[in-house]
Amino acid sequence: MDLQSRVTAEFTQRFGSPPSAIVRAPGRVNLIGEHTDYNDGFVLPMAIDRAIWIALRPRPDRIVTARSLDFDETAEFDLDRLEKQAGWVEYLKGVAWSLQDAGYTLHGFDAVVAGDVPIGAGLSSSAAWELAAARAFAVTSGFAWDAAKMALLGQRAENKWVGVNCGIMDQMISAAGKADHALLIDCRSLETQAVPLPPNTVVIVLDTATRRGLVDSAYNERRAQCEAVAKFFGVKALRDVTLDQLNEKHDQLDRVAYRRALHVIGENDRTWQAAEAMKRGEAVELGQLMQLSHMSLRDDFEVSSRELNIMVECAEHQAGCYGARMTGAGFGGCAVALVRQDAAAAFSAGVAAEYQAETGLQPNIYICTATNGAEVVARQ
Repeated sequence: MDLQSRVTAEFTQRFGSPPSAIVRAPGRVNLIGEHTDYNDGFVLPMAIDRAIWIALRPRPDRIVTARSLDFDETAEFDLDRLEKQAGWVEYLKGVAWSLQDAGYTLHGFDAVVAGDVPIGAGLSSSAAWELAAARAFAVTSGFAWDAAKMALLGQRAENKWVGVNCGIMDQMISAAGKADHALLIDCRSLETQAVPLPPNTVVIVLDTATRRGLVDSAYNERRAQCEAVAKFFGVKALRDVTLDQLNEKHDQLDRVAYRRALHVIGENDRTWQAAEAMKRGEAVELGQLMQLSHMSLRDDFEVSSRELNIMVECAEHQAGCYGARMTGAGFGGCAVALVRQDAAAAFSAGVAAEYQAETGLQPNIYICTATNGAEVVARQ
């Protein structure tokens, strides 16, 4: 039974009649443009066919009741008395807080929730939660959907309510993704440009089966290093520094700070080049840029891991692979590969066998389709 059918059936059984609406919001994989979003740079993610689904029906009061099929738990909260606690429901509650703080009038609802975005794998299950919640409140409270505005409010929920200092990329692609395309996002202006995937290719997510234990402290450290270099140059963000400017001041910068900035500036250039290659259908060039991105993340930004490096090497050994790289914040989670469509099954089997032989870990491999962003999929 697919997730739409599951949440519909569970809702009907639990609340006595079918839901009045079903919404979904996807996770994402980033093809290229890593650690550039909080530097006001460019990213090139795509929304994937793994999502958070919510079946819901409005209530006449301001109570939200939600049943999670994944956690086998029911949670309830009052929109007039929001309090921070812990657990999966904080994403729903945090979005309610963010929306109300921005002036939206919300109404309560009953809901059943389920998802298939792996948690902690770097595929942005949290953003999927936030944008699914925003879509649910838009449906029940009757306000217009504005993808960029909802992405910003979802990001604010994650920053201020959940307490994770993320950039805007994850929420923006979950809000505004387009089927069969990646989305080039300017993280300063939030302008987007849909870019088609190269013909006869698929994107395959390679989950190392490791999770990102050190990511919070390391992420904050990298972010602070980038901000320090931007301050040195007297600009708002590293997006405003050119490679020539960086190299001209090389001797005045700490060696580590220089390498961090070198990655970000180079990655912005690679992301633009990747979007142009995709417009021309150049899978080989896109794959090469992905490989260069991984090397930079590994050597200059230092956010890869042994398992991620092995996974990328295993991918590059397989026939039909144009390129692979780590994706997400790093230190564990997933890599992403661009693969010739007719080689996808053999590629997946080959990577799984080689990676398991090298690490003793059983990877999870997902052949992904690019999907739309947060949307209402059924309404009565």
